[in-house]
Amino acid sequence: MSVQDYLDKHMLSRKIEDAVNAAVRAKTLDPVLFISNHMKKAVSSVITKVKARQILDSRGIPTVEVDLYTNKGMFRASAPSGAPIGTYEAVELRDGDKGTYLGNGVTKAIRNVNEKISEALIGMDPSHQSQIDHAMIGLDKTEKKGELGANAILAVSMAACKAGAAEKEVPLYKYIAELSGQSNLFLPVPAFTVISGGKHAGNALAAQEIMILPIGATKFEDALQMGSETYHHLKAVITEKYGAHECNVGEDGGLAPNISSIREGLDLVKEAIGRTGYNEKIKIAIDVAATDFCIGAKYDLDFKSPNKLGQNFKSGKDMIEMYKELCNDYPVVSIEDPFDKEDWEHTKSFSGLGICQVVGDDLLMSNSKRIERAKLESTCNALVLKIDNQPVGIVEKEIPMKNVNQIGTLTEAIEVAKLAKNANWGVVISHRSGETEDSFLADLSVGLATSQIKAGAPCRGERLAKYNQLLRIEEELGGQAAYAGEDWRQS
Repeated sequence: MSVQDYLDKHMLSRKIEDAVNAAVRAKTLDPVLFISNHMKKAVSSVITKVKARQILDSRGIPTVEVDLYTNKGMFRASAPSGAPIGTYEAVELRDGDKGTYLGNGVTKAIRNVNEKISEALIGMDPSHQSQIDHAMIGLDKTEKKGELGANAILAVSMAACKAGAAEKEVPLYKYIAELSGQSNLFLPVPAFTVISGGKHAGNALAAQEIMILPIGATKFEDALQMGSETYHHLKAVITEKYGAHECNVGEDGGLAPNISSIREGLDLVKEAIGRTGYNEKIKIAIDVAATDFCIGAKYDLDFKSPNKLGQNFKSGKDMIEMYKELCNDYPVVSIEDPFDKEDWEHTKSFSGLGICQVVGDDLLMSNSKRIERAKLESTCNALVLKIDNQPVGIVEKEIPMKNVNQIGTLTEAIEVAKLAKNANWGVVISHRSGETEDSFLADLSVGLATSQIKAGAPCRGERLAKYNQLLRIEEELGGQAAYAGEDWRQS
């Protein structure tokens, strides 16, 4: 297209004339800046360039960062990543060259963005999020985004969303709310990781995370203060009991003393809460991630201690009794993945007791078929919403499915959130073990009004990027800001 053809197509001559006249009427002191801003509003934005690069996540493992350009600026996003869990998730594309980043390089995914995805999206309106996402899904043509890589698609989807918000001239969280049809916005209750275990830490604790929920706070700012103070009191408690050398941290920033039982961890957290004086204002949540230590039909709570291997096996019924006791003895209000991802029977039995929120992560894997089954069977009452990736090469044997919903785009995340909300479930927006300083997750939690967010400990930059953004959002909303608080289970 020639320059003249472009001018004619977009009627730019007329728009420039209108901008000049507007500048004259406004008697502006800087007519060039005025005309520039006027033209930006007058001309619809289109995607002009998409460029990806390889960066490192919080674990020092490569991930994908994307710069998406429109005629209104550049918009950057980076894809988080986590450990693989199961068959149904969207998959990351890794290079597999053991000589470079131990096989974890993402140059193939980068090339897919710079060559295939870029070519497909140039010229598209960034405010058409669904069209952009479906264009990438159609370009990939695989069920789990294994051709282009979910890490490539996701980073572009996030960047496009930021560009769309700029085109609409609204904050990112409000734009996401518009895309999802959400009218009531509120700040989520943070589930701060305070003790790390499982595969996220090198201690002997089988459970993956012990978290605190400041449901008694009246605003997010106070909730963040409660989380930070409790975390530092916990560090002092651990130092006093075990020494400063036991204050190492796990992948998501939680403290990782070399304890072996959940009770021991809960005692530490309970004492720390007591020292803050917040007491009833703070509740406790546990992410058991029981799939990691399920052997056959039994659960090995000493799976990280080779010298004790096989000595602490528990049946599904034993685990239910243990959880009942923990909920009775401690202010535990939420347990995530209390059983293996295929142990539907015991998850349903425990959920049916109604003693706490039962959250499905590994159980559901943001997969529509599994969500529908869980709804029909009343297997759980909350869902972990991750913008999911799983490394290619360690995916389990694929089971053919139709109409599945692997999250690799914002559009799919919105649909999964709606599925959960239609079932009156809680929705927990969640980080990944491999995070970046991108704060997109915070805006997503407010935009989808999920009422709960897991973004790790109240320390480490890649975790605090999300919490600090929530502070900014609360400040921006001013008198309209509402904190989920006691209504943390409502979505």
